[in-house]
Amino acid sequence: MKHFLRRCSIIFCLILTLAIPVQASQSYSHLYISISDALINTKQDNVDAAELALEQFAKDWATVSSEQQEAKEHVDKILAQAMETSSKEERLQALSDLSNALRALEKLENPVDEAAQRTEFGKQFTPTMKAFEDALETGDIAKIDLAYKDLNTKWTKTERPVREQSIAMYGQIETQMAFIRITLSSEEPDVSVMKTQYADLKQTIDDFLAGNDTAAVVEGEYSLSTLITYIDEANDFIEAGDYQAASDKIKDFIKIWPSVESDISTRNGSLYTRIESDMPIIVSDLLKSNVDGEAIRNELNTFRNEIELIQSNTDYTLWDSALILLREGLEALLIILALVSFLDKSGQKSMRKWIYLGALVGVFLSALAAILMSTIFNTASVDSNRELMEGYVGLIAAAMMIGIGIWLHSKSNVKSWNRYISKQMGNAISSGSVFTMAAISFLSVFREGAETIVFYSGIAPKMETSQFVLGIVVALLILVIFAFVLFKASGKIPIHKFFAVATVLIYVLAFKIIGVSLHTLQLRDSVSTTIVDGLPILSIIGFYPTIETMIGQLVLLALVAATVVYKRKQKEVLG
Repeated sequence: MKHFLRRCSIIFCLILTLAIPVQASQSYSHLYISISDALINTKQDNVDAAELALEQFAKDWATVSSEQQEAKEHVDKILAQAMETSSKEERLQALSDLSNALRALEKLENPVDEAAQRTEFGKQFTPTMKAFEDALETGDIAKIDLAYKDLNTKWTKTERPVREQSIAMYGQIETQMAFIRITLSSEEPDVSVMKTQYADLKQTIDDFLAGNDTAAVVEGEYSLSTLITYIDEANDFIEAGDYQAASDKIKDFIKIWPSVESDISTRNGSLYTRIESDMPIIVSDLLKSNVDGEAIRNELNTFRNEIELIQSNTDYTLWDSALILLREGLEALLIILALVSFLDKSGQKSMRKWIYLGALVGVFLSALAAILMSTIFNTASVDSNRELMEGYVGLIAAAMMIGIGIWLHSKSNVKSWNRYISKQMGNAISSGSVFTMAAISFLSVFREGAETIVFYSGIAPKMETSQFVLGIVVALLILVIFAFVLFKASGKIPIHKFFAVATVLIYVLAFKIIGVSLHTLQLRDSVSTTIVDGLPILSIIGFYPTIETMIGQLVLLALVAATVVYKRKQKEVLG
């Protein structure tokens, strides 16, 4: 949303001559989300999406001020390098450096005594560890299970200093905790194995408390695609009846999980929690004497689909950007030309200037409205609220598009269009009011401008600037050509056919916006996610295989069908 103002300004400058309306202590959590998005897409070779995430970081970063000038300049330098990288490896390294530089700045702005942090962590976590150790000594599985749950809960509440000071130590502790859970959940828990696993965990904790970073960094490039691959391979082993191999593959999943968990935790907190909780249980269930392979495969497929939903590209393309301005611009242009033509036929050519004046005022106020909306978004859409705002505004835009589509449908025959223009101009000419004449033109243009602002605010945050601007340029070229042809044809163009085509296009875009907006809200846990197995993700049209997104899109299709039926019945009545 924060880049909305600049984009509105670009549109306004480009189309002003055509009289087409246009729109016009610090928290760094939203910056880390942008870095995470860039890392995910870089690992997936999705260059455009990675550049978009970096661009979002740069625009958010431009609003940051800091007294730690040297550290801030270092972030500026690393950011410039990240923006100029030419290879995948260079970008991954630059993004890692950018995250470290930002974290260093954050530490300078909020000085932390790491030794004191470790001491405090030890005071909070050590007693719970001792309680688990005592439970192990009893050999009572029920007591051990209860003590482990307390241990895991305490770790979740106190893990932050470990994660911030050493991601390698954090990852090793997470893996060791998971392996204890696996043993504890097995058919016949082996206490001696758990004691060995606990000894390894205790050593890692002691090393951290002493300030010794003894954990080895997990080597390799891992991404959400890696998690999906491991799940697919585990499912293949389950299908083949090789449950040991499947269990080993999920263990591999658990080992690399700390390296990629932030890609999920920043986008879908509930999925992150369920994976951490359920994956160790799945490992144990696969090693029991009676394995319910089908149930485990279904659970793994649910995780797979939810990870794939996060991984999918929800960006809009230049054609989405072009379609909005093209539709709104053509309608405004057609209305203005129709009004002028009506005046000519009525012998009122002297009043044409008021039509043009009203249109120009409409353009000017549309631009002001775009700036106002942009300012509101800039102050409201920060951190995690940004995606919530994007989702809700997208749904508002889709609702408006449905209304516009129904209006266009009602004007898709010659009689309806002529009645509309005649009704608007008849009163103005009969009264001879210059103000009324200009007001009709102004309202026609300003209405299109207001719609354009809302429509673009629904898609702009998920578009790369180059694609956004290119879409605008394409639409403008088509508008220029159309205006020239319409003028030369002296009103012989079948306007009603344009409205019929525009109706279809606007419904298609509304279908996509509904899907993408609901999907965005699902990632923020504002809307539930019920996955339908067997259906593909078609992000190009905004189709995601969840019941919630499909219900929204089915409502649209039902409204379209009802409009078509109503139109046909009305046509039959009128003969």
